[in-house]
Amino acid sequence: MTVAQRREELIGVLREMETDHACPLAESRNKLVFGAGNADADLMFVGEAPGANEDQQGLPFVGRAGKLLDELLVSVGIERLKDAFTTNVLNCRPPGNRDPLPNEIEICKPFLFRKIELIEPKVVVTLGNFATKLLSGSQTGITKVHGVPQTHTLGHRTVTLFPSFHPSAGLRTPAVAEQMREDFKALPGLLG
Repeated sequence: MTVAQRREELIGVLREMETDHACPLAESRNKLVFGAGNADADLMFVGEAPGANEDQQGLPFVGRAGKLLDELLVSVGIERLKDAFTTNVLNCRPPGNRDPLPNEIEICKPFLFRKIELIEPKVVVTLGNFATKLLSGSQTGITKVHGVPQTHTLGHRTVTLFPSFHPSAGLRTPAVAEQMREDFKALPGLLG
C-alpha cells in the first residue's frame, strides 16, 4: 500500500469513528480526538485519553502536558507534528477526566490498532500506564518498565514499544519529568 493509500485509509478510519463508533463517551464529549501529526511517521505516541483542552480543540496533547511533551522532544531534536503521529487509547474525553473504563478501552482498541497498522511506525512510545499495559499486554506498571524498549507485534506490525511516563505526571512531579527527559534521550537511537 502506498503512502497516499494509507493516508486515505486513515481518513476512512476517522470517518468511521465519527459516524459508526459505538463509544459510550460520544454523548458527553465535545469533539472526537482522533490524532495529529505525520501520518507516515516512524514515531508514534499513544497517551491515555483527551483532557479538557483536547476535547475543546479536537487535537491530542494541546494543553500543559502537550507543551511538556514538545519540550522533551525538541531537547532530542524531534518535532512532534513533523516527525511523529500522536493519539490516545481513548479518542473521547472521559467525564471529569476520570480513568478510562475497560469497556471503553475495548471499544477503542481496534481503531488504535488500525491507526498503528496504517501509519506503520517503527517506534511506538506509550505515555503512562493505560497505553503501556494495553499495547504491551502486560500489567506491569510504568515505573518498572519506563525507558526500556520492548519488541511487540501490534496488529500485523512488529514495532519497538518504548514506555514512558505520561507528561501530566511529569507536570505534577519534577522527578518524573527528569526521568522522562532521560527516557527520551534514547529515541533518536531507536529511530535509527
